[in-house]
Amino acid sequence: MHDEPIRRLAMVSVHTSPLDQPGTGDAGGMNVYVVELATRLARRGVEVDVFTRATRSSQPPVQECADGVTVRHVHAGPFEGLTKDELPAQLCVFAREVLRAEAAQPVGHYDVVHSHYWLSGQVGALARDRWGVPLVHSMHTMAKVKNEALADGDTPEPAARVIGEEQVVEAADVLVANTDLEAKQLINLYDADPGRVEVVHPGVDLEVFRPRDRAAARADLGLPTDAHVVLFAGRIQPLKGPDVLLRAIADLLERDPSQRSRLVVPIVGGPSGSGLDRPEALASLAAELGIDDVVRFVPPVGQRDLARWYAAATLVAVPSYNESFGLVAAEAQASGTPVVAAAVGGLTTVVRDGHSGLLVEGHDPRAWGATLLRPLADEHLLSRLRAGAPVQAAAFSWDSTAAGMLEVYARARTQYREVGR
Repeated sequence: MHDEPIRRLAMVSVHTSPLDQPGTGDAGGMNVYVVELATRLARRGVEVDVFTRATRSSQPPVQECADGVTVRHVHAGPFEGLTKDELPAQLCVFAREVLRAEAAQPVGHYDVVHSHYWLSGQVGALARDRWGVPLVHSMHTMAKVKNEALADGDTPEPAARVIGEEQVVEAADVLVANTDLEAKQLINLYDADPGRVEVVHPGVDLEVFRPRDRAAARADLGLPTDAHVVLFAGRIQPLKGPDVLLRAIADLLERDPSQRSRLVVPIVGGPSGSGLDRPEALASLAAELGIDDVVRFVPPVGQRDLARWYAAATLVAVPSYNESFGLVAAEAQASGTPVVAAAVGGLTTVVRDGHSGLLVEGHDPRAWGATLLRPLADEHLLSRLRAGAPVQAAAFSWDSTAAGMLEVYARARTQYREVGR
């Protein structure tokens, strides 16, 4: 009875759709996570329905994302203009529509609910109770962790989110942490039951993100062959620390003015979150620091183009204040490019300091400038990190993630039946 396979899975991702372009709005690593996990599960014979909020009137109610993966656009609130902070008011409507979609199916249609981010966890908990199936929840980010390490000028996460997260942690049958550190944070900061916390690493698409000819990638992107390319990829908001990188570049050029003639700093991504309040702030900062001649702003790009940017880079900088995993760092390393990252959250798991990249304690621009300069000025160190980057990334594959999640789903179902919820 307990050994039958997982056949159908309901994923709940309220505020961000797997069909959205990462690097725009609220779309980022979580989008990639949802679509990659769903796709890999479908290849293993699981039918996956992803429930997400409709944000455009042109979106069809039901849309196939990949073979075996269906995205259901739920109408809840106005299509556009709602921020994440305004979405809690729409959760009742969203949950009602999710329950209505399931009610049209035979009894026992879904085997498990997997919710992503706390807003979805609120809906998932209701669906779990209504459908009589276990709730598996992934936090992705946590308010208490973010508020402990807030970027300059960023807004603290509201108390309503903290309370909502605590409720989801209590309700979930299994909580999935991306890393051992996140598991400890769930237990220590949210009083999660250690017996209900499982660690499953996210992955990287190792077919898309792989080492390739650097000169060819640079030629495609119009970058000089001999340039030192220090790349930032991600949403432009204080949490991600792009301003830290710009200040570090100014410091680096003070230390070694000879770098200016060959330095290129592409910022690939769009404003998001509190960064939407001042979309031009980063360009203004570059001008103020006198480095706008080396900085290039590039709109968000798709996965295959992003892989080309990673391959073209000398280094990829990830100066985030918090990352539950650090997908950019993993993707960059898989592309054969070393990473200089903040020693926070999942980045300490993803980046092997001194082997696949360098970790920086804190966000002091002088420390960052000095660290970035080390591999740029030392070809031997750069070569060693380049060799170690894809080796480190190989430990993180979406197929391994899917296999791990299937074990978690099966365990959650067994525990759910034994408890007799």
